[in-house]
Amino acid sequence: MVRTNGAMLNSGINGEDVDPSAAAAVELTARERIRLEFLPPPEPLRPFVTTFYSLRCDEREIHDCLPAAVGYLTVNLSGGGDLHFADGRSEPSLEAMFLTPTTAAVRIALQGPWHMIGAALSPLGWAALTGLHAGSVVDRVLPASQVLGSLADDLVQRLRDVAGDDSAQAAILAEVIGSRLRPVKPRHIQVIQAIADWLSSGFDPPVSALPERANYSIRQVERLCERYFGVPPKQLARKYRALRVAAMLQAPDTSPEQIAALKELYFDQSHLIRDMRHYLGRTPNRIFDGSAPVLSATSSVRSYREVRPNFARIPGD
Repeated sequence: MVRTNGAMLNSGINGEDVDPSAAAAVELTARERIRLEFLPPPEPLRPFVTTFYSLRCDEREIHDCLPAAVGYLTVNLSGGGDLHFADGRSEPSLEAMFLTPTTAAVRIALQGPWHMIGAALSPLGWAALTGLHAGSVVDRVLPASQVLGSLADDLVQRLRDVAGDDSAQAAILAEVIGSRLRPVKPRHIQVIQAIADWLSSGFDPPVSALPERANYSIRQVERLCERYFGVPPKQLARKYRALRVAAMLQAPDTSPEQIAALKELYFDQSHLIRDMRHYLGRTPNRIFDGSAPVLSATSSVRSYREVRPNFARIPGD
C-alpha cells in the first residue's frame, strides 16, 4: 500500500528519485532485518514521553536514517557506531546517551548485533528531564550521565538484568525518567502547549497567528520556541510540515485528492524533494520504497494516530 501511494506521488513528481547525499550512497539495512517495537508510557509520564521503543538488528553492519525529532534518551545494550549530522559532523554513539533535538535527519552507521531501548521525549519532557536550552544543544550526542549522573550507569546495569523483556526495560526507563523530572514554569508549559496547538492548526500555520495563541509578543515567542524546541517558529513549522506530509503520503488510506493538496503546500517538486531530504534524509521515492525501515517506522502516520499523546497532530485527523 505504501508503494501505491508512492506511485500516486510519482505521477506528479517525475524528477530525481535518488538522493545524491552520502546517505544514498550506502545500502540501507533491509526492513525485515530490523525489529522495532513501540511501548506506551505509563499515564503520569505521557506529557513527557511520547513512546518507549525497542530496536533490534542482528546484522554486522546497520545503516538507516532517523528523521528530525525532539530528542531521545537511549541505551545501547549491544552494538554501536556513528551518527552523522546534516552539517557534516559525526559523533560516536554512547552506551547511555541523549540524542538532542535535531534540526535535520540523522544518518546512522552501526556495528551489530544491535539492541537499543529508548524513550522519545516530548518538548516538555526534554525540558523537564534535561533542563537544557534546546537551541544551545541541537544536533548533538550527550552522555546520559550529564543529565542523570550516577543513575546512568545504574540504568544500564538494571536494563541488562532484565534482558529480553522489553516491557520490564520500559518500566525501568519510566522509573528513572520519572524520578528526574524537574518543574517547568507553568506559564512556559502554556506556551509549549500553545505552540503545539498552533502547529496542529494546519500543515503550514502562519507565524503571525502564534503570538495571540501564546499571549506573548513575537520576540518572546521566538525566544521560548528556541528554548524548548531548538529552532524559531518558522523553522519549526517547516520541519513539522515535512514530517507530517511524509507520514500522510506513506499512509495507505490517503486519497489522490489529499495527496494533490499536500503537494500544493510546496512551491514545486524541487521544494518538496529538498525538504524531505533535509528532514527525513531521503527523497520521497526513497521513503516510499521501503528501503529505510527505521525511518519509515518513525515517520509513519502511526506515530501520529496510534502513539499517544502525540505532538503536532496531523491537521483534521
